[in-house]
Amino acid sequence: MPANAAGSSEPGPPLWLLAELTYRCPLHCAYCSNPVDYVRYGPELDTAQWRRVLEEARALGAAQLGFSGGEPLVRDDLEALVGHARQLGFYTNLITSGVGLTDARLGALRAAGLDHVQLSFQDATREMNDFLSGTRTFDLKQRVAKRIKAHGYPMVLNCVLHRHNLAHVGTIIDMALDMGAEYLELANTQYYGWAWENRLALMPTEAQLREAEAVVAAYRARIGKRCRILFVVPDYFETRPKKCMNGWGSVFLGISPDGAALPCHAARMLPGLILPNVSTQSLHDIWYHSDAFQRYRGTAWMPEPCRSCDEKENDLGGCRCQAYLLTGDANRTDPVCDKSPDHATVREVVLHGRLAAHGQLQATAHEAPLVFRADAASRRFSESGR
Repeated sequence: MPANAAGSSEPGPPLWLLAELTYRCPLHCAYCSNPVDYVRYGPELDTAQWRRVLEEARALGAAQLGFSGGEPLVRDDLEALVGHARQLGFYTNLITSGVGLTDARLGALRAAGLDHVQLSFQDATREMNDFLSGTRTFDLKQRVAKRIKAHGYPMVLNCVLHRHNLAHVGTIIDMALDMGAEYLELANTQYYGWAWENRLALMPTEAQLREAEAVVAAYRARIGKRCRILFVVPDYFETRPKKCMNGWGSVFLGISPDGAALPCHAARMLPGLILPNVSTQSLHDIWYHSDAFQRYRGTAWMPEPCRSCDEKENDLGGCRCQAYLLTGDANRTDPVCDKSPDHATVREVVLHGRLAAHGQLQATAHEAPLVFRADAASRRFSESGR
């Protein structure tokens, strides 16, 4: 059996498959995790290619499948892919902005066997939701939420948090409760893709973050099991990093719209990492033998201080993309860790974000307005989907 980077036997199967069907999207969110240069990547996989990917992933042992993007609803073959996944035995999840999720289409997805829908909001008010998404979609999302419930799905909402809406977390929870949400994910921004470009404009202060945590804790105590609330703290405010996708090449396998296979959502930004493509390699070969998936498996690749750290099995060195963005070297210890020699870089970003939040930064290259994701194709779909 092939050995991984730690010298142990080959890893288990990729249990979680994320199918990023497209980078096209009707929204223009300033925190989008898609690559900033996504327009330069090749054509999307066609239906037959995606069907083969699903078959190979299921044969490997993948059990949970997320259809994502961009906005997966821009794909006309979404229902066909959901149906094929159902036949293969996947548990399927649609991650959507709601734009394009008509009653008829939701019914077709239900008939095809879709198990789960996660609907995103940007805020609990029309003004802030539409500002943050760059589209007039708040009322549409409200209608889609009712459709999801009407078709018998549990209400699962997601809202990405940052400086501009953290103070509204109580109102966001109230909105979720009014909609009958069984699950609410309050995911603080992680700084990749467009969020990295906007990090100083989005970075909250620690006081804002802790106040929001206290609000969430109070709601949890009051509502009990009525709605499960997940509050994800941004890495920059921690002193220990998280495992990258529960371990690089451990349980997560992402496929990008052009067929590049990803050990994590943001991996294609890493210089020198040649990503295998499902158009030319089997998923079995990609998962077990490709350099990209072997590169940061286990612990043998680690530098000091990780190599000698008694906590290395807990975090496996943290996030490689975060290390690259903050230090220029993906092989270094994740600077979020306070044992890292680069930890000061994290503190500097947090400090600049705090100063910007209080209007104490001069108008320099370090302070920039929000840059909203946009391209001609996504604008056309947005206009047609309102």
